[in-house]
Amino acid sequence: MTESALRELLEQVAAGGLSPEAGLERLRRLPFEDLGFARVDHHRKLRQGAAEVILGQGKTPAQVAAIAGAVARHSPNLLITRADGAMYEAVRAELPEAEHHGLARAITLERAERVRGRGTVVVISAGTSDAAVAEEAALTADLLGGPVERVYDCGVAGLHRLLAETERLQRARVIVAVAGMEGALPSVVAGLVAAPVIAVPTSVGYGASFGGLAALLGMLNSCASNVSVVNIDNGFGAGFVAASINRL
Repeated sequence: MTESALRELLEQVAAGGLSPEAGLERLRRLPFEDLGFARVDHHRKLRQGAAEVILGQGKTPAQVAAIAGAVARHSPNLLITRADGAMYEAVRAELPEAEHHGLARAITLERAERVRGRGTVVVISAGTSDAAVAEEAALTADLLGGPVERVYDCGVAGLHRLLAETERLQRARVIVAVAGMEGALPSVVAGLVAAPVIAVPTSVGYGASFGGLAALLGMLNSCASNVSVVNIDNGFGAGFVAASINRL
């Protein structure tokens, strides 16, 4: 339940338009709803400013659809990450308005305007191979606290591509920098801007990249003071934090 919906409910009870019993019935599934295999946190919007986001990975399509239906009964907008086509078909049977975003591997439902922040989130990626993680970050940030601008394929191997975007980067309120290989991009970006830079290491790279570990360690050892790091391939986490900062 959103803050505005809860306020409206309490006002209806206070005005006598809704009985206390009826109001209690509508609140009965707060703070969570037990589906047997999952406990859906309907109170999260009030605590954190965004409804519970569903991680599709490790769940069956039927489970994802059931959780999505429960969330959608309390929240106008919905985000499911790491979702495949089978999950989308199951969700769409429950929620026909849902949309699938193939590159981001995400499903969204939007029945209300997106939350807008005070500035702009810029999501920048080193290479086209990092685009899936970058899109997960961009979609998350745009839904929960954008607007978002995307700047893709600007890795340090061709530094002129990055420097051409300096002005746009300096206008950003927060930046998400996504890179694999040696993970140098966030340090270079952070040296150009005053905004916080959220670094996302990806598992893209050859053998010695160790599935993103080299990029992760490089970013953790950044000499730029305005860099913070999330886990390997965690575009969602970076996008969520970026949106949270932009909403402040």
